[in-house]
Amino acid sequence: MSRAQAARAERGRRTVLFLDEVHRFNKSQQDTFLPFVEDGTLTFIGATTENPSFEVVSALLSRARVYVLKSLTVADIVAVLTRALDDAEVGLAAQNLVVEPAALELIAQAADGDARRALGMVEIAADLAPERDGKRHIGMHEAQEVASGVRRRFDKGGEQFYDQISALHKAVRGTDPDAALYWFARMIDGGCDPLYVARRVVRMATEDIGLADPRGLQVAREAWEVYERLGSPEGELAIATAVVYLACAPKSNAVYVALAEARADVEKYGTLDVPLRFRNAPTKLMKGLGYGDGYQYAHDAPGGYVRGERYLPDELPDRRYYRPVPRGLEIRIADALARLRGEAVADASAEPPQGKP
Repeated sequence: MSRAQAARAERGRRTVLFLDEVHRFNKSQQDTFLPFVEDGTLTFIGATTENPSFEVVSALLSRARVYVLKSLTVADIVAVLTRALDDAEVGLAAQNLVVEPAALELIAQAADGDARRALGMVEIAADLAPERDGKRHIGMHEAQEVASGVRRRFDKGGEQFYDQISALHKAVRGTDPDAALYWFARMIDGGCDPLYVARRVVRMATEDIGLADPRGLQVAREAWEVYERLGSPEGELAIATAVVYLACAPKSNAVYVALAEARADVEKYGTLDVPLRFRNAPTKLMKGLGYGDGYQYAHDAPGGYVRGERYLPDELPDRRYYRPVPRGLEIRIADALARLRGEAVADASAEPPQGKP
């Protein structure tokens, strides 16, 4: 930094600082650049493959302009390779290569948006290529050799990882089994641990299927167990089966929403006392204090239901956290609750308001 400060003081020149993989610098290290960026000593440029919102300190990020670089298309990579094959000085022309157009296209596709990977694949193919008339010829055979087994880009634990599991979850929630299978296949192809997906599938069953089809949780758990016993690739089919089942199942987040509302009331109202009639009275003193007085045993009531009883704390307003949706098994649950409460049976076509997860 001292040289940069001297250059600014003596010649009025700013120093350009380019940091590749800036996310590898910890918070304290990134903070050291702030005063020099603020006083104009440094023009800071950082490059990262991670989401800067999470990996770059907010103070530094607020003083920067963010540019999002997109993956290269197949046509872009073909153009890069063509230029490299024509450049005798720094490209591949010095190797006297002849590449079939179809082979070049295949390599560009296998590179998955990465020009550096494509150039490396051409160099590997050149080592495999037969030589004729003083030139090495790369055909479809050589291209297929280097393209086979190439994994698509996938950063375990990075932004792409979470974007793809999010897409899988939303496809299941949106009842699109084909998209759900695609994203599952993408994650497995990228090297994701199938057990991670299996755990997330169990969450999907509880969060988005719920009581509309309780079998969904059973299917998800069994898929997890099957994978633990069989491993890859056989166990992956069990997870795929669960993904398709959940995507096709009726959806309900009624319990998810109900729990969130109940937690909000717990936080809002604090520690409310349990009404005396619901407290156990194992001792004479507790009985003398009124514990259990007035409690009505539900099994002794007609239909096993005590009409008019209120089980919430006395200070808490009446609440209906759980509102069954008119889909799957929850239609029958709603009917049963309505009959017990002496209410009119709800119209199955009427959607109750649901919170957004």
